[in-house]
Amino acid sequence: MNPPFRAEHIGSLLRPPELRRAFREHGAGRLAAEAYEAILDQAIRDAVALQQRIGLQAVTDGEFRRASYWSHVVDAVEGFAVAPARFQFHDDCGHAMEFLAPLVQGRLRRARPIAGAAFDFLKSVATATPKLTMPSPTTFHFWQDPGAVARAGYADEDAYLEDVARFYREEIADLARRGLSYLQLDEVALAMLCDDGIRAQVGEPDSHVGRYVALINACIAARPAGMTIGLHLCRGNFKGHWLATGSYRAVAERLFNDVQVDAFFLEYDSPRAGDFAPLAAVQAPKAVVLGLISSKLPALEAIGTLQARVAEASRYIALDRLAISPQCGFASTVAGNPVTAADQEAKLRLVVEAARAIWTSPPDPLPIAAR
Repeated sequence: MNPPFRAEHIGSLLRPPELRRAFREHGAGRLAAEAYEAILDQAIRDAVALQQRIGLQAVTDGEFRRASYWSHVVDAVEGFAVAPARFQFHDDCGHAMEFLAPLVQGRLRRARPIAGAAFDFLKSVATATPKLTMPSPTTFHFWQDPGAVARAGYADEDAYLEDVARFYREEIADLARRGLSYLQLDEVALAMLCDDGIRAQVGEPDSHVGRYVALINACIAARPAGMTIGLHLCRGNFKGHWLATGSYRAVAERLFNDVQVDAFFLEYDSPRAGDFAPLAAVQAPKAVVLGLISSKLPALEAIGTLQARVAEASRYIALDRLAISPQCGFASTVAGNPVTAADQEAKLRLVVEAARAIWTSPPDPLPIAAR
């Protein structure tokens, strides 16, 4: 079977305590680079072994080499800095949190490989399919001050986004030469453009959707035929907080018809996602990985509930084009989500067990809804 697999996870994992300590000590200059790398390498070996022991067919390095899911791009591409984002995270109690995001300050140039060395190591220690995650290119546009592009010396937004697409194509070509066959892009902006409040805040939201669909396609246009690419739609994942709410209906036609990826990883862990009806717009043979298991909360979902939800989704898209996963990673930053390592392992085991239950003895499939 080619990816996506029936049981998936989104990528990031909780850093073990010894790695978090080493990260702080190295950052403070009290731990040599060689010692830090040794601790990091062993943590990744352990994480890969855990994923394979659980039965996952695609494994990641937990994103352990990154301070956040996009930080390695800022480190490798000249022209980026970091600044406060123009949005805030929220939780279900109304608490708001500010966060930092990439900011363009000059002409962009990929100074060195972004993830090549990390992928080389992952590939060397994995027997399952190594999956690499990268932030979607919209990460480097949507959150920043709208005036940043002009201040950085670009004539217009299109010229800037051409440079973004260029360094993505360079990186994907390099990763393909290293043997990467499974890439996941983590997309937040299009998920945020499902939120009515954010759509009103940004103005002309549909023009953003069109621009971002074109940008993603430009980034992946030259990928080799043997590379599977998935797009994870994320509503925000920071210490259990989220950025946006709203059904995929607002972006479904453009997203599911026009983005030239092989699979969509969609967050469906809470009522904020709306119903499954937008899945009717996903054109065959594209697959959908349903993010039904929360990486934000420790409570373990019931397999029966997961079976029922997959059956509900199969009203709109064929069961054989579906898979399941947690809704997002467990640690988009070093701090991680408010769950324990035991919670994380239980959630990952649940994904595998539920996938076996659903696709080995699936519930009676419901008729696919008419388009």
